[in-house]
Amino acid sequence: MSLDRAVMMFAGLMVLVSVALTHWVHPAWIWLTVFVGVNLMQASVTGFCPAAMAFRRLGVRPGQAFR
Repeated sequence: MSLDRAVMMFAGLMVLVSVALTHWVHPAWIWLTVFVGVNLMQASVTGFCPAAMAFRRLGVRPGQAFR
């Protein structure tokens, strides 16, 4: 799995987890979804992604977007 796919999978997982937490725990968990969305937008503009940095340290091979 490339770094790009790992970041997209992690973002999707975080969105699904936050929706579940919003539904079953407390509506304020929707802010996690907002954070993930904003982080995805800023990463697409700046190329800086903390999740990509963490996955790179774990040894995931680089993809096209995060070099």
